[in-house]
Amino acid sequence: MSGPAGDRRLLPLRPAPEADAPLYVLYRGPLASCNYDCPYCPFAKRVDPPALLRADRAALHRFADWVAATTDRRLSVLFTPWGEGLTRSWYRETIIRLSHLPHVDRVAIQTNLAARTGWLADADRDTAALWTTYHPRQVRRDRFLARCRELDALGVRYSVGIVGLPEHLDEARALRALLPPRVYLWVNAADGHVYPAAEEAAWTALDPRFGDSVRPHPSRGLPCHAGETAISVLGDGTVRRCHFVPAAIGNLYDGSWRAALRPRSCPNAACDCHIGYVHLKPLGLRDVYRDGLLERVVHRVEEFT
Repeated sequence: MSGPAGDRRLLPLRPAPEADAPLYVLYRGPLASCNYDCPYCPFAKRVDPPALLRADRAALHRFADWVAATTDRRLSVLFTPWGEGLTRSWYRETIIRLSHLPHVDRVAIQTNLAARTGWLADADRDTAALWTTYHPRQVRRDRFLARCRELDALGVRYSVGIVGLPEHLDEARALRALLPPRVYLWVNAADGHVYPAAEEAAWTALDPRFGDSVRPHPSRGLPCHAGETAISVLGDGTVRRCHFVPAAIGNLYDGSWRAALRPRSCPNAACDCHIGYVHLKPLGLRDVYRDGLLERVVHRVEEFT
């Protein structure tokens, strides 16, 4: 056969995305304010003006409406705000709403756990989950642990993390001893900090997955779930394959994201953030986290405590 139709038949078939797999959606709106002033965070103690907060609320409501209407695909949603979202009522209300949607497998958010937790009683706790981080210089340990006990009483899935700075090590050890064994304690390597062997071993004793964080993963050319079964969404609906590849692959609200989903390789030299490298296929981390992927809960916590 000749002509355009015949030419297309001679082209190699492009593998289809994993159509039956859940689509992992990482959402980040304009919000950038936080109630903490951690020295390792560029958004510490930033105050958003009222206009930006209104824009963030409107963008989040629009996104939630999209999730509610997109019933032809199973969805798992992680909110990754630059700031602290749970101090804002619209994030709490949205998590409650999305948790009750039958086509949403998980809805989670990264949080410092400073906000109250009682609102989670209105959520479906089989679906809602928290990725929490303990910042020792910002909150007393007993206060943070009291929040954790509230989550335990509510039956909410959560992980607890800490930044692996030398001055945090004693606090991390105390935290591990006081947390329930079933709660996974993860450690993020601090940006720019070099870990001598003994220091790395000390952190690995607390989190055997610390090695995933301590060294960047060479990633250029490696196959990645990002852009296939995971996407990053900005407040205006811009869709990227992940937070760390700025090129847009479509827009959530005009439907162009659907045709863009396909197997992809990473264009970056290295990937050094958990929400990025967890999707690198050669690392096999989806098998490590399984249904705890978004809230950073390993599948078998008892193996890591």
